[in-house]
Amino acid sequence: MAVCYNKLWKILIDKHMSKTQLIKEAKISTNAMARLGKNEDVRVEVLVKICSVLGCTIDDIMEIIPEKKENGNG
Repeated sequence: MAVCYNKLWKILIDKHMSKTQLIKEAKISTNAMARLGKNEDVRVEVLVKICSVLGCTIDDIMEIIPEKKENGNG
């Protein structure tokens, strides 16, 4: 399964907040932000900090995307 953080970027736009502002307010590392930007896994602790700052739930900032099965492989 893959993760997608497009919902997070939409919330930041809606709140007129930059990624740099989020890093400072949520006290997360630039490395964590880079991983989010690449739709890579991050610690739940990072997601909780972001949700706390934005006043939302994890569901509001990310989605889990099931990987597509290749034809003929199952």
